[in-house]
Amino acid sequence: MASILRFRKVCYVEPVKCSTIGFESFEAPEIEKKDDKGLAKQKQKKKSSKRQPREWRCMDYCCLTVGYMCTAWWLLLFLYHCLPAALLGFQVPEPPGARLRREGLTALHPVVLVPGIVTGGLELWEGRPCSDGLFRKRLWGGSFTEIFKRPLCWLEHLTLHNETGLDPPGIRVRAVPGLVAADYFAPGYFVWAVLIENLARIGYEGKNLYMAAYDWRLSFQNTEIRDQALSRLKSKIELMYVTNGKKRVVVVPHSMGVIYFFHFLKWVESRPPMGGGGGPGWCAKHIKAIMNIGPAFLGVPKAVSNIFSAEGKDVAFIRSMAPGVLDSKILGLQTLEHVMRVCRTWDSIVSLIPKGGETIWGNLDWSPEEGDECDFAKKRYTQPSLIDINDTNNSDGKMGFRIKEPVRYGRLISFGKATSQLPSSQLPNLGSKDFLRTKFNSFCSEVWTEYDEMSRDSIRKIAENKAYTARTFLDLLRFAAPKMMQRAEAQFSHGIADNLDDPKYAHYKYWSNPLETKLPDAPDMEIYCLYGVGLPTERSYVYKHSTTDRCKSIPFQIDSSAEGSDSDSDSDSNGGCLKGGVYFVDGDESVPVVSAGFMCAKGWKGRTRFNPSGMATYIREYRHKAPASLFEGRGVESGAHVDIMGNVALIEDVLRVAAGATSAEMGGDRIYSDIMRISDRINLQL
Repeated sequence: MASILRFRKVCYVEPVKCSTIGFESFEAPEIEKKDDKGLAKQKQKKKSSKRQPREWRCMDYCCLTVGYMCTAWWLLLFLYHCLPAALLGFQVPEPPGARLRREGLTALHPVVLVPGIVTGGLELWEGRPCSDGLFRKRLWGGSFTEIFKRPLCWLEHLTLHNETGLDPPGIRVRAVPGLVAADYFAPGYFVWAVLIENLARIGYEGKNLYMAAYDWRLSFQNTEIRDQALSRLKSKIELMYVTNGKKRVVVVPHSMGVIYFFHFLKWVESRPPMGGGGGPGWCAKHIKAIMNIGPAFLGVPKAVSNIFSAEGKDVAFIRSMAPGVLDSKILGLQTLEHVMRVCRTWDSIVSLIPKGGETIWGNLDWSPEEGDECDFAKKRYTQPSLIDINDTNNSDGKMGFRIKEPVRYGRLISFGKATSQLPSSQLPNLGSKDFLRTKFNSFCSEVWTEYDEMSRDSIRKIAENKAYTARTFLDLLRFAAPKMMQRAEAQFSHGIADNLDDPKYAHYKYWSNPLETKLPDAPDMEIYCLYGVGLPTERSYVYKHSTTDRCKSIPFQIDSSAEGSDSDSDSDSNGGCLKGGVYFVDGDESVPVVSAGFMCAKGWKGRTRFNPSGMATYIREYRHKAPASLFEGRGVESGAHVDIMGNVALIEDVLRVAAGATSAEMGGDRIYSDIMRISDRINLQL
């Protein structure tokens, strides 16, 4: 709270000029000689002025509110950790690690944890003068106090070079090493901490447990070029294999860490200098299983809205509830413009753009989720049996209503609610002329985003009643963010390979795309897809023009006023999945089931061209159940993208595999969602 009040004082009470190298006062100190009488008068004036109450402004109330919220959060956190839960009538569940240890499970296979985007800590090793006192202090993760103390300086040090995607001159920010890199994202907000604690309960420690921390802002190959992160991961796995009785390693990646490690699988067996030189058979020798938590194998639509307008459902909600707070209309913060400037230098975000084009994500008239349940409040899953799983294509196994008209999820971005629902025959065709950038001499004193370099006529042309799919959206991004896409498309690819034996797929840009890369020749290795279901997850967006054409602004925003109808008799019944300008499908709040489960359900199932050795794949879904009380924390049965890391059933699955359990002992697949039906609707050559 003190940091927040100090930030308010620096930026809004005292007249200051903010710069990327610190904060400087507009007022130069006056050096005058004054007689004693003048000094006495001045002191008297100051005393009288202090007695006068200062008029409170909107900013004062905002900062006070934020301060109260933070204080309340810390108080609740203190009570949660200090008060005995039994006193409040809450039965503390036994940790799964303690229960499994009592059943005789002990550490067997070494375990490697791979964090995802955002959750890993970053620390400063070299910086500008404004960063004095921050050497080896966390800039990302931890308390985030530097956001309030020196926000522009903090943003500058998290920004990468706009052309190379590496460090800017004079700045070095590196990943925090060790288990502390991602055990907690912020004080009291766990990521890996609960899983690490339960692994320790069955005997894991530093010699057989490792966190593969890396700078999640970089492209995957650049983590090797700059930090040798892939080489260090290879050496660590080899060392753990040798020092633990030649027991193969169990790898547990999360979120974007899933596709980062998938890139590693191809890199480690490829020839130098592009690859790690491990040779064919390295994965079969060193890796027992990969337990992918919340896997974003085929990308996430969230990345679409983040790159395009630096927002998602949460930001759109804040904008609808408090218009102008995040923009410069009231507070002068221009928060989203700053976020866009920084995020568009992070190549890793491009790795999360939906992969597979219209084949996977649908076109203007079709999507694999057609007929999916929309009302997640009414949605009820039933426990599947083996018969249910084998016959999922013929029955969805769920109770609930079905929408009459298909929701056109394939339109990732639609400008206007009507555009998201009209038949494709009534939509304008997209041509190359729509993506011609008109040179524009910006009247801004400083260009903040690439939108400032576009004429308003160009912006209007790409938006007028247009709808964009997973294929045409890439053209839209090349138009709206040309510098980012030119840099990042040299690092990533988002298509589907026609012939995986084509020599071009030996390039590292294809290695993180499961649809353009083969799994290694390791028939005894196992792949698990572990993810939550039963939560509304962003799938596509309805956009509109921003209400202002002012300088240094983002011209588009999610139309939070676009709402669907739940009435079957309503002509707008196909909009029941539309809430606040966002169409939702089943998932874990971040990754739709089609991205998390398709490769394990169909793409790699059995011997396919993507899995030539017939490596075994399994799906383990976890139904979301909200916490019953405050003292249950974020829930022991949560299916949310990050909170699932504390899910008791998931932790038990990871511990059992690490302790040597076979797939038969695990029970094989456990499916609650429509992933089998969705996969069956995707026509992909296998």
